[in-house]
Amino acid sequence: MTQQIALSAHTLHNYQGMGVPEASVPLILQRGGDELLLSKADDRFTIRPSPTASISSDWAAQIPAKLNRRIAQSNLEEYLVAPSNLDAAMQAARASDSVVFASHLYCPANNPSTFFYLTDRITIQFGEQVDETSRSAIASFAALNIVRQIAGIPNTFLCEVTKQATENPVKIANRLTRYPEVLIAEPNILVETQQYYTPRDPFYPKQWYLNNQGGSELVGGAQIYAEAAWDITRGARAIVIAVADDSVDLTHPDFQGQGKIVSPIDFKEGDTSPMPVAASDNHGTSCAGVAAAEENGKGIVGVAPGCALMPIRTSGFLDDDSVEKIFNWAIEKGAAVISCSWGPGA
Repeated sequence: MTQQIALSAHTLHNYQGMGVPEASVPLILQRGGDELLLSKADDRFTIRPSPTASISSDWAAQIPAKLNRRIAQSNLEEYLVAPSNLDAAMQAARASDSVVFASHLYCPANNPSTFFYLTDRITIQFGEQVDETSRSAIASFAALNIVRQIAGIPNTFLCEVTKQATENPVKIANRLTRYPEVLIAEPNILVETQQYYTPRDPFYPKQWYLNNQGGSELVGGAQIYAEAAWDITRGARAIVIAVADDSVDLTHPDFQGQGKIVSPIDFKEGDTSPMPVAASDNHGTSCAGVAAAEENGKGIVGVAPGCALMPIRTSGFLDDDSVEKIFNWAIEKGAAVISCSWGPGA
């Protein structure tokens, strides 16, 4: 039987083998069952001015902080500040009667140009057995006010961070997962809409198979929607794509970069240089480019430009032994994907 942890502020602030560990509390954003690693912007933060305050920036005179923008739909104000003054400016804002909420700005750890603006709202889904008394106690321990119930989701409530809170909504939400009574705790974040990621490589606009912009000779939808995928990942060197073909030109500009080429092999010549020899040895280079051409401001871009490439030059003849050699090499050297765009002529 699962041991029930007593409701207390101690549970909220002390990791007991469940929920988000202490070291990850300020670094993890939980949304929709997934986790995103965060980093803090070091030169800006946001406040929500009090609706009754006549001047919202009285505190800013104490610390050089410049109003950068107002986000009307959330009533947030973004301030720029020297990194060395960030903590002091936020402390001054939080101590001011004209400010009801102040927070760091966050970025995805691998995308410092995208900002996550925190509001003062957290959504909490409690277990079905959790009653009103327990809900109120948990909210009180976390310095939250329960604003309203979320329609259509069992035992789920929108909560507001109060002035008494000593941490921001990301930390509070992560700590709330330490209660077994809490199924989900997610901070409400505001993210500015952006276009899908677009590579800077000059021939990318001609790569209709990645992102079809239309044209008289193109069929609508004839693409793989790479830009939507690139917003999730553009690949990583830890993922190795093996291309077994007639050759791969290792000197090509689109295959340069630290850690790009991994364990090349030439089964035709018996060495580790699977370079083209005849003029017709061009298919493997093309296939490798489609898969993993580096994003470097030159030529084209591959579907997974961040991945490593394992070039394998085949013998040119197929039998059980040669096929086994190709796959055994790729597997032993750590390939995650093996591309074989060839077959017997018959």
